[in-house]
Amino acid sequence: QVHLAESGGGLVQAGGSLKLACVLSGSTFRDYGMGWFRQAPGKDREFVAVTRANSGATYYSDSVKGRFTISRDNAENTVYLQMNSLKPEDTATYYCAAKRWIILSAVRSPDAYDYWGQGTQVTVSS
Repeated sequence: QVHLAESGGGLVQAGGSLKLACVLSGSTFRDYGMGWFRQAPGKDREFVAVTRANSGATYYSDSVKGRFTISRDNAENTVYLQMNSLKPEDTATYYCAAKRWIILSAVRSPDAYDYWGQGTQVTVSS
């Protein structure tokens, strides 16, 4: 059974940085596309970034491109999200998600992912 566990959320001032981590257990990490999504109160779950299996290619939403960096460490079964230049509008619960061999056309859709973490809260104060 695949399990995802996020860590690294917290409270930060605007312009600051946080680094989230998500560890996958129960399967072969390198086979999985790993995505980060976020959800603010009253809003839909929103794609943030993804790193695909095998190639490790990365994709970002326009709202975070240039500020956030997703990376993966296959030896540690971990995906990271480095968040810089944080803004109050980045405040949300952040979720990591996993899908084995996710296809490119599906990476931005929450429905494409099979496994989800419990979420970690990120709050950016102005």
